[in-house]
Amino acid sequence: MTTASTPEPATDQRLDEPDDALAFFEDAAGNEDPPAPITGVRRLLGWIIPANLGIFMIWGAVPGILLPAQITSQFGEADKVTNLLIVTTIGSFFSMLAQPIAGQISDRTRSRFGRRAPWIFIGSLAGGLALVGLAFADSLVGVVIAWTLVQITYNFAQGPLSAIMPDRVPLNRRGTFAALSGIGLMVGALGGQIVGSLFLGSIAAGYVTFAVFSLVILTLFIVFNPDHPSNDLEPEPFKLADFLRTFWVNPVRHPDFFWAFTGRLLLYTGYFAVTGYQFFLLTDYFGIENPGEVIPVLGLVSLAGILVATVASGPLSDRFGRRKPFVFASSLVTGLALVVPWVWPDLTAWMIMTFIAGLGFGMFQAVDTALMSEVLPSAKSFAKDLGVVNIAATLPQTLAPAVAGAIVLTFGYAGLFPVGIVLSVLGAFAVWPIKAVK
Repeated sequence: MTTASTPEPATDQRLDEPDDALAFFEDAAGNEDPPAPITGVRRLLGWIIPANLGIFMIWGAVPGILLPAQITSQFGEADKVTNLLIVTTIGSFFSMLAQPIAGQISDRTRSRFGRRAPWIFIGSLAGGLALVGLAFADSLVGVVIAWTLVQITYNFAQGPLSAIMPDRVPLNRRGTFAALSGIGLMVGALGGQIVGSLFLGSIAAGYVTFAVFSLVILTLFIVFNPDHPSNDLEPEPFKLADFLRTFWVNPVRHPDFFWAFTGRLLLYTGYFAVTGYQFFLLTDYFGIENPGEVIPVLGLVSLAGILVATVASGPLSDRFGRRKPFVFASSLVTGLALVVPWVWPDLTAWMIMTFIAGLGFGMFQAVDTALMSEVLPSAKSFAKDLGVVNIAATLPQTLAPAVAGAIVLTFGYAGLFPVGIVLSVLGAFAVWPIKAVK
């Protein structure tokens, strides 16, 4: 199969209304984009922000704020970097495995509630229970197990949620949809940091609050955006070889997908190698005694940059019909932003970096998601392939704690910045070999 600029239509492709399906198949056939249908798609556009908030507030609050604080308070200052490295590396490894598997399962799910909705609900419910378990874990082993379960279960919700765009959104609205999705993602991650910092005095209450919020929001999403029944679709036969190929997309047959995946992997690794250690950077590198007072300000600064870039870049990429220049610029800006605190180790410099990196990362989230949706290998396996795509987001969270921890222990916190810069810039150049997308 050769890579095309749009996903190939499949017999099991379901959209919100018959007109939506017609629009999608006309797009996939390469005809001129018809006007985006109103029914269903506008409702999705309105709900994708809170849906992403429901998941990404957890990713913003727990690994970056509450988990380091919990580890420090329970197990002491001396080994906090090593302990955090152990917990996050193990958890993120299983997270990397969970999303493609969740996508594979949801692609094959046949129920009157559809393919995606059951797993979004089950994942959020099980994830909430895992968060409650994390709140009461009192040993390092218990923290590892609970955080690993949180990673697995919420990825079972996030994987099928990420398939909503290629499932149900026409091509000529994907930039806008991706922009709104990116707003929900980044506002959630940053809002999670801000809200999470308010619970530093009561970490258990924070975990329970985020668990309840996520379950309520994601349940409302699937109620107001019901999936189409899938029990009348022909079941896909299960083959072990196909299942094992869940984690593999042939880069020779699908080079565009490979380069898009590589670009995302490099940028995320560079970005999270630095920002993933924000809590310890504030306390140990910048000498902030009470990071809970600074983190909300940093979150708002970053949010300002992200919102400006996201709101502008997604619709602009639709209007110009181009994705690559936006993705290239976003990765380059993110990498260059990390230069500021490297050459000027001061809290003010970190704030400047936070805003500039917010511009770059916001642009990336808005446009790269749309780009990825246009280089997926097959419409029959959107969720599985997007699960592979999301490895590029979760694998850095596996690699970054290990690599960053080793760098900190060897060279100190200043050693994180050149690594982040190089990886982010390489991520910018990785998008240029893509041929199917301008």
